[in-house]
Amino acid sequence: SSSVDGFGGGTIYYPTSISQEMATISIAPGFTNTQSAVSWWGPVLASHGFVVITINTNSRFDQPESRSRQLDSALNYLIDQSNTSNSPISGLVDENRLATMGFSMGGGGALRSASRNRLSASVPLAPWSTGSNDFNQITVPTMIMACENDGTASVNSHASPFYNAIPGSTDKAYLELNNGSHNCATGQSTAYQPTISTYGVSWMKRFLDKDGRYDPFLCGPNHEANSNISEYRDTCNY
Repeated sequence: SSSVDGFGGGTIYYPTSISQEMATISIAPGFTNTQSAVSWWGPVLASHGFVVITINTNSRFDQPESRSRQLDSALNYLIDQSNTSNSPISGLVDENRLATMGFSMGGGGALRSASRNRLSASVPLAPWSTGSNDFNQITVPTMIMACENDGTASVNSHASPFYNAIPGSTDKAYLELNNGSHNCATGQSTAYQPTISTYGVSWMKRFLDKDGRYDPFLCGPNHEANSNISEYRDTCNY
């Protein structure tokens, strides 16, 4: 953390077998969490050809707007590192293909970052946010993952209205995990890992890499036939 500005440090994941520029994703944890709450996503996404940073926030009590700015600062840090000749990720970051992801208040931060429309994709996980927002201004392709039995960021007060606020003209999707508690979307529960990794990776590949081979995962199946999914909404075809 002492070597970065604007966020509390983190861990960078990247594929060592790729030498060209890649899309880049910053991921924030939730209220009182450290990056360990979302660290599982790092190697999962990096193994599919992304540069990823999971961050610690400046304070474990930072609110969504602060977390959104820290997600942006982490992306800026990776861009700077890519432009530094002695960095392990020198030349690996495509600054025109950026995304945010976050859990709980970090998910609220990911949405707020998307509302500034600098990004190419966003995947908020069980997002929590209160007060005024600009979610109705989001044009960034956004997939919200929610937890059906979330007692902290209830779907009726957070994830669902956030999804509804995003314009219908924006590529978006809403995935609700069956019987999931608040932590279900982090990927720490092995029961949900196959589902959320499939959809999370597919969303990032489709909208960061423009890879149409992932369309069938997002628009093709009867999503609710998957026992892990209680509800799915989308604006297909993408």
